[in-house]
Amino acid sequence: MFVVDTNVLVYAADASAPEHERCRAMLEGWRRQGGAWYLTWGICYEFLRVVTHARVFRRPWTADQALRFIVALQKSPGLGMLVPTERHGRVLAEVVGEVPLLAGNLLHDTETAVLMREHGIRRICTRDTDFHRFRFLEPIDPLTAEP
Repeated sequence: MFVVDTNVLVYAADASAPEHERCRAMLEGWRRQGGAWYLTWGICYEFLRVVTHARVFRRPWTADQALRFIVALQKSPGLGMLVPTERHGRVLAEVVGEVPLLAGNLLHDTETAVLMREHGIRRICTRDTDFHRFRFLEPIDPLTAEP
């Protein structure tokens, strides 16, 4: 069980990115497998924001193109969406108490980390080194991990 972060989705979608081939191959493998892997709606919205943004994405997609990418992922047999439980507020308070200096953009990653803790998932496939601040997570870099 693991979560796939936004940057992996973006690299898989961006054919001009040096990370594209590796991330695309990994994503296609996960889509075909029966084993559990997860996204969050926050990750999906962040993907939509990045790939449609002219100053961020080399060749921006339309919102419709980006949404079709997400819809195609949702058809994967092992994919689940992490959503808040009734414990979400308590888990958020725990994480805020454990991780010093949470602020700004790091709070988006905090939402993902809290959802992961709520659902008992430790591994996240990401190139975002900020996830190392959450000691209860195991960030896996898709470019250095074994296939």
